[in-house]
Amino acid sequence: MLRAAQPAVRSARRALPRRAALLLGGLALVAMPALAQQAAPGGGAGGIPVTTAPVEVGAVPVEIIANGIVASESVVTIRTRVDGQITGVHVQEGQMVRRGQPLFTLDSRQGHALLAEREAALARNRAQLARFQADMNRYQALRGEGFAAQQRFEQAQAEALSAAANVRADEAVIQQIRLNLEFANIVAEADGRLGSLPLRVGNYVRQAENTAMATITQVDPILVNFAVPERWLQDVKAAMAGPTPPVVRVHAEGDAGPPAEGELVFVDSAVDTGTGTILLKARFANPDLRLWPGQYVNVTLVPRVERNAIAIPSAAMQTGQSGRYVYVLQDGVAKRRPVELARTLRDRVLVRGQLAAGEKVIVDGAQRVLDGSRVQERNPPGAAPAPQRVSSATN
Repeated sequence: MLRAAQPAVRSARRALPRRAALLLGGLALVAMPALAQQAAPGGGAGGIPVTTAPVEVGAVPVEIIANGIVASESVVTIRTRVDGQITGVHVQEGQMVRRGQPLFTLDSRQGHALLAEREAALARNRAQLARFQADMNRYQALRGEGFAAQQRFEQAQAEALSAAANVRADEAVIQQIRLNLEFANIVAEADGRLGSLPLRVGNYVRQAENTAMATITQVDPILVNFAVPERWLQDVKAAMAGPTPPVVRVHAEGDAGPPAEGELVFVDSAVDTGTGTILLKARFANPDLRLWPGQYVNVTLVPRVERNAIAIPSAAMQTGQSGRYVYVLQDGVAKRRPVELARTLRDRVLVRGQLAAGEKVIVDGAQRVLDGSRVQERNPPGAAPAPQRVSSATN
C-alpha cells in the first residue's frame, strides 16, 4: 500500500507547478485588456489629467536683451587758468552744481593792483592823444594858410597816431587783466555732480602745472552703452529711420523699481569684427539718480513690434524626431500640431504654425499623451497666462 501511494504523491507534486503556471497565465490574460485599454489612444474612462493654457495672438514687442554700462554724457575737469593761492572753496565733495556756480576763489590782490596801474597809464596816454590831436588839427589849418610847413603837420599827425596806438594797447592790457581777475573766480562749466576735491584753502595753484582741481560729471541726462549682435543691425537701422527712436529699457541689479525708459540715440559706424557686435547708446532722463556712471545694467531694446504673433507657454512645446510640436485640446482629445519656434523669453515663446487665438494647448502632462489621446483638463483655479514677451533668442 505504501508503494502504491508514493507514485500518486509524486504525480500531485508535478501537477502543482503546472496549475500555478496556468493560474498566472489566466491572471495575465485578464490584466492585459485593462493595460491595453489604458495604453490605447482613447485613454482611461476619465482621460489623462493635463493642464492647459490659451493661445494668444496679437502685437508683441520684439526685445533685444543685452548688458550695458552707464556712462556720463560729459565729464568736465576743472583747472586754473591763472596762478594764485586758493582763498575760498564754496562747494563740497559730491555736491550737485549748476553751470556758473562759484567753486573756488583765488587771491587776486596783485591783479587788482596791476589793473589800477594800467588804468592810470591809459588815462595818461589818452591825455597825450588829445594834445597830439589838437596839435595836428592846428597845424593842418595853419598849413592851409601858409604859416606852417608840410613837415610840421606830418610830424603832428604821426604823434597823434602813435598816441592813439598807445591808448589801444593800454585798453587791451586792461581787458586781459580784468579777464585774469575773472579767472580767479573759478565757476562750474557744466551742470552735474562734483567728484573729490583734492585742493583746499591755502593751496597754491599754477596754470603751468595743469592740476585738476575738481571734476563735474553730468548725470542728468545720462547714457547707457551696450552692444548687440550683428544680426540685429538691420532691425536697429530700420527703427532709427522711423519717426520716433526705438525704446530702450534698463534695470540695475537690486533695483526694485520699474525699468528706466529712454531712447536710442547712437549706432556705431562700424561692426566690431572681433566680437561680431555693434555699439549702441541710449539716453535716459535721470533726475532721481537711479542710474550711476560706471554701473552695470540689464538692457532691453525694442526695435519693432511684431503683429499677429502667436504666443504660448514654453512648457507646451515638445520636440520630436520630426521637429517641434504642441498638443491642442479639442473636445477632450489631444491633437498634435507642428510649430516652428520664433523667439523665447522666460516661460513664453513665439511660434509659427496653425494655431488660432483662444485654442488651448496642453502645458502640464503633454509628455504622457499621444495624438488622439483622451485627456481631462484640470487647470488650477484662477490661473492666468503670463504676459507676452520676446527676447533675442532665435530658433
